[in-house]
Amino acid sequence: MAFKIAFIGAGSIGFTRGLLRDLLSVPEFHDIEVAFTDINAHNLEMVTELCQRDIEENGLAIRIQPSTDRREALKDAKYVICTIRVGGLEAFATDVDIPLQYGVDQCVGDTLCAGGIMYGQRGIQEMLNICKDIREVAAKDVLLLNYANPMAMLTWACNKYGGVRTVGLCHGVQGGHWQIAQAFGLEMDDVDIICAGINHQTWYVQIKHKGEDLTGKLLEAFEKHEDFSRTEKVRIDMLRRFGYYSTESNGHLSEYVPWYRKRPDEINDWIDLGSWINGETGGYLRVCTEGRNWFETDFPNWMKDPALEYKASERSHEHGSYIIEGLETGRVYRGHFNVVNDGVIANLPADAVIEAPGYVDGNGISMTQVGDLPLGPAAVCSVSISVQRLAVEAAVHGDDKLLRQAFMMDPLVGAVCNPKEIWQMVDEMLVAQERWLPQYASAIAEAKQRLASGPRVPTREGYKGAARLAVKTVEQMQQDRDEANRNAGESDKGKNRHKLPTDI
Repeated sequence: MAFKIAFIGAGSIGFTRGLLRDLLSVPEFHDIEVAFTDINAHNLEMVTELCQRDIEENGLAIRIQPSTDRREALKDAKYVICTIRVGGLEAFATDVDIPLQYGVDQCVGDTLCAGGIMYGQRGIQEMLNICKDIREVAAKDVLLLNYANPMAMLTWACNKYGGVRTVGLCHGVQGGHWQIAQAFGLEMDDVDIICAGINHQTWYVQIKHKGEDLTGKLLEAFEKHEDFSRTEKVRIDMLRRFGYYSTESNGHLSEYVPWYRKRPDEINDWIDLGSWINGETGGYLRVCTEGRNWFETDFPNWMKDPALEYKASERSHEHGSYIIEGLETGRVYRGHFNVVNDGVIANLPADAVIEAPGYVDGNGISMTQVGDLPLGPAAVCSVSISVQRLAVEAAVHGDDKLLRQAFMMDPLVGAVCNPKEIWQMVDEMLVAQERWLPQYASAIAEAKQRLASGPRVPTREGYKGAARLAVKTVEQMQQDRDEANRNAGESDKGKNRHKLPTDI
């Protein structure tokens, strides 16, 4: 079976190596063509060398085609996997640090809130450039599988404005599914779920075990669970008040709604510092920084470690390889995918990108009809969708008025900041991220003038947040090399979220 797959943002070790292992664990895919592309030649070289070693150790003859020329990598590709982070860690730091000066304390900053909105402004502009290249040089029936965040915004822009069939993929549903099984003391494969909503705000609306509906028993199970009752306080409180459990982590969810991070003296009541993903201020930025520093320093040792094994038992729960397997071999796969709604969830807007159950086989990707979400979860999603729509249109058209409206409508930003603070925060973020926002050239010039002429709205200069931890040095990470390797090499950097602080 021969086809070409291209990885964009292949210098991301956390995704690329694992996704390639998943793909090449399918026996029919041992003769496919693989291309890697990244704007960072050094990262691309390291990841290519490591993945090529894995391929050879597994006895395959595939030769990765690495290139910093994206169009060359995309030429004739039937599948494209995208894991880009526009602006890298430098831009990411401003997504977290500037809002902190206005009291907006984020754990992740990659989906909504101030950081997620600006991440989308950078990403959408580049995703549309990628879509142009795909349209011009890739295979006519190409499918873009997007792992890049903010998932819903980028997938929305690609489908509406990019002219490329795009499906967004995430591992959040699988993670929550595992938690639910653990809470009931069951095996994950024995628990059937229906989960629907929007990315990172998807709701487990039905949970069954051997025909028994367990949905109404979930709150008690979580409240009694020794680990989850400590690490998932926000998610359990939302379950208590809205009736359904939400995907993603405690830290993620806490910044999507207005209630849990708006008062600095209350934030620690809702989080747990055993793992960054449970709510640590700037936690995702910290672990990403540590992971990149560790990989660059320890790379020679990675080449000495055992290669990844390409076999079915080692495949991850990431959807990408299973979708391609279903389309190419006809094997049926059921997962949860991010697509344009178009009636899949009846009481969410038709143009929004939703996450819902779907099936894949040789006939394509087919989404099930969910019907109405329960009113409470639908209301939470609808607020976020309004922010996403404003942010997408702002990014596509370079409209800073829509951008500011997205900030105002964001639940946490609106709970913490007044309009004057929001206007100035947007000015600061536009100026700080100027090199990645060409569509805002005129707005940035005006923002610079306003910031220079004053007077300025007072901010909390130097504020570090309610629960910020220092970035570990390479020397500190060397004390636990296995943990450092996991952090650098995993796409899901929150897998150890249930450890006690003393275990870290």
